[in-house]
Amino acid sequence: MYTHTQYFSVNKHGRDFAVGDIHGCFTRLENALDTVNFNPKTDRLFCVGDLIDRGPESVLALEWLEKPWFHAIQGNHESMVIWAIRGKPNYFADHAAHGGKWLYDLSEKEQLQLQKAFEQLPIIIEVETREGPVGLAHADFPYDDWLQMEHRNIDSREAMFCQWSRERLSRHYTEPIRNIRAAIHGHTPVPTMCVLGNTYFIDTGGWLPDNGYFTLLELGTLKAYTGPSNLKEYNPSHSALWF
Repeated sequence: MYTHTQYFSVNKHGRDFAVGDIHGCFTRLENALDTVNFNPKTDRLFCVGDLIDRGPESVLALEWLEKPWFHAIQGNHESMVIWAIRGKPNYFADHAAHGGKWLYDLSEKEQLQLQKAFEQLPIIIEVETREGPVGLAHADFPYDDWLQMEHRNIDSREAMFCQWSRERLSRHYTEPIRNIRAAIHGHTPVPTMCVLGNTYFIDTGGWLPDNGYFTLLELGTLKAYTGPSNLKEYNPSHSALWF
């Protein structure tokens, strides 16, 4: 079920960005990308997982995963979908009660397509930059040394930690993770991007209905850009780029 680390070489033609949980709010994400003049011909976007649930556009997840410039991790919500379709609901949480009701309105064929796509997503992504490698995992990382999970299969305990843990953030643990320039996570909504050592928590609630915004972290510079607040009306300037 678990795909080990997926590696990406340096982007020699454009910029790389990371974004937190999307939760079915792809139009809002497009608006945020517009603010940094994202160019899908040269730039790449890496999502730390949770493409689906809670928002109104979860069915667009497959369409986004087919975009050559978009890459994502298997978050805990993708994991819940996989287990639900297998008929083995995740014992950590009730998927339908956590924004997943949309799934059960789909046909069996559509559900199986989602299961197959989500099973192929990695638990960890590593992106090379000119300043050194940057790692992404959905919620947390279980070790203080990135190399402890590099170049090998990830076991179920490690995968669950990467997808569900809030330990580093809840403890305000600032010990840096060795052998990685920066580690980037989502999962836990924060009012503004939180940096602990070399760990960046970037889910600033772009999917929340009444507040929050998407944070886009440029991997080359580790500079954060904030998309429009959900409290404000936004008129995208060049949405034709997206479809």
